[in-house]
Amino acid sequence: MISGRFPLLVPCFCVCLADFYILDDRIGLGRRFDGIGGLSGGGATSRLLVNYEEPYRSQILDYLFKPSFGASLHILKVEIGGDSQTTDGTEPSHMHNEKDENFFRGYEWWLMKEAKKRNPNITLIGLPWAFPGWIGNGTNWPYTFPNITANYVVSWVIGAKQYHNLDIEYIGIWNERDFNAKYIRVLRDTLDRAGLVDVGIIAADGNWDISNALLVDPYLNDAVDVIGVHYPGTTTVKEALLTEKRLWSSEDYSTFNNDIGAGCWARILNQNYVNGRMTSTISWNLIASYYEDLSFGGDGLMTAEEPWSGNYVVESPIWITAHTTQFAQPGWSYLNTVGHLARGGSYVALTDGKGNLTVVIETMSHNHSQCIRPPLPPYSVSPQTATFQLKGSFAALTELQQWYTKFDFETKKDVLFKKTDPIKIQNGYFSLTLDVDEVYTVTTIASGQKGLYPDPPKSAPFPKKYFDDFDARNPPFSEAPYFADQTGVFEYFRNLTDPGPHIFTLRQAVSQRPVSWSYDADQTISVVGDHSWQDLTLSCDIYIEAANGGVFVAARVNQAGESVRNAMGVFYWVFGNGTYKVTNDIGGQKVLAEGLSGTRPGVWHTLTLTVKQPTGPDHFT
Repeated sequence: MISGRFPLLVPCFCVCLADFYILDDRIGLGRRFDGIGGLSGGGATSRLLVNYEEPYRSQILDYLFKPSFGASLHILKVEIGGDSQTTDGTEPSHMHNEKDENFFRGYEWWLMKEAKKRNPNITLIGLPWAFPGWIGNGTNWPYTFPNITANYVVSWVIGAKQYHNLDIEYIGIWNERDFNAKYIRVLRDTLDRAGLVDVGIIAADGNWDISNALLVDPYLNDAVDVIGVHYPGTTTVKEALLTEKRLWSSEDYSTFNNDIGAGCWARILNQNYVNGRMTSTISWNLIASYYEDLSFGGDGLMTAEEPWSGNYVVESPIWITAHTTQFAQPGWSYLNTVGHLARGGSYVALTDGKGNLTVVIETMSHNHSQCIRPPLPPYSVSPQTATFQLKGSFAALTELQQWYTKFDFETKKDVLFKKTDPIKIQNGYFSLTLDVDEVYTVTTIASGQKGLYPDPPKSAPFPKKYFDDFDARNPPFSEAPYFADQTGVFEYFRNLTDPGPHIFTLRQAVSQRPVSWSYDADQTISVVGDHSWQDLTLSCDIYIEAANGGVFVAARVNQAGESVRNAMGVFYWVFGNGTYKVTNDIGGQKVLAEGLSGTRPGVWHTLTLTVKQPTGPDHFT
């Protein structure tokens, strides 16, 4: 009886488990694919990258930007430095004041050139997080004089071309702050008057609110090219769709770059389009290349936080990025036949309109793909067989290349971006057996590659003995190695008035409180070294330029980044009026000792601080 019924059960069993999907370009194409990118800045997130020695620095850049090698990014978005703390540090403005103009400060110019060197077609975007204080004219608001702000931003675009031969394709407004319609219209007019009619405006790098304004303000609508939102949770709003503008997740991810972070990235790269019709997704941040104990340590597509050792780590999000970027280019189009898989997960399909096809499939489970924001509603994923039927211009295909990633959260033995045997297509059909927490790319593109360099040097802590006399006669960057500015901007400065040992110096250059995005301390500060250091001696030659000025050195500083104004530790201050104090806080309020120092302006002094046990800032409270 069993053997007699068995043949009847087999067909039913197979049909119940198989789910069918059609890939067809005959019914028209979906939106234009605009690319996948990374964000350097917001702030100072690539600070340590520039200090790597060769060949390691070039290797890291290849993993990020080189086509058909690693992440192969299509877009690089950078912060337009504003002299203010913007998450993990400050980035210098090209105009500290209205009479100052310097297009060689910082490292974003260098990074854009390195990206362009590897991929001449990469899209470059600039966005301000903060503005130098003169823009606000004594306020924390950049829109009081929109012409001044627009000219400042446009000068950055012009300088990029004039001094670095970089074409900026898009410019933003003010990161995650309320937009100002008048300013956007003025910015568009200023760009046009400068001959930059091809530079598009992305607005407003926050929520979807600008969509409503675009629908009722035709002049604003004409000024804006792209609606850019942050952390949309893969969904959009109907007003944004009604504008018929391109929709981008212009900042997303912001998650620790372990396998769960990679799962987050895999899910949103697909579902930002499937659910929200967003055609570009940009990762904050590009690379975790800042001290790990700063805000959001370990975010980014890969990690490069030890230039002193040369160690870096190619994290799994690099290979998740490659599943899309190596097999589809900006200008391709999504098919209309994209969506969710019946048993959880999603798929997108893209074409160049010339017969090429790329399909990216992800089956990331809820607990293994949660991003840092927003909260992820519950859903389930189970093993499944997906059968795809190719129609239209794809019907004649007989074979597709296949790349595969499997996250194994139990054994930790992941398979990352592995090229497997080609898929044979029979009568227009192919099937995939999909498990949970997998990513597949099936494609006509045969140029994919999992790039590989020899292992970098082993990880090592910051050297316990460190010295810098700032003798950089032709410095390639304006900052001294390893110094990470947290409030203010410290730059190489050649002190030609001193014939002695202090010609080459590091000078704090910001004299007016910026129009801030985050929270600056009331005192300027740059950090260097190892956050875990407890017992140490530090010594520094210092120069006070004004009678009402002062300098501090500090140890055991427990906070920086967005929390820098709340930092505790041991702070040794000297002032131009001949006094000193030792405090437990950067605000200078918790005084441990004070008295006369003999310090005065216009004279070099050597300041030395030795800190020994007992440990911890609480001891000094």
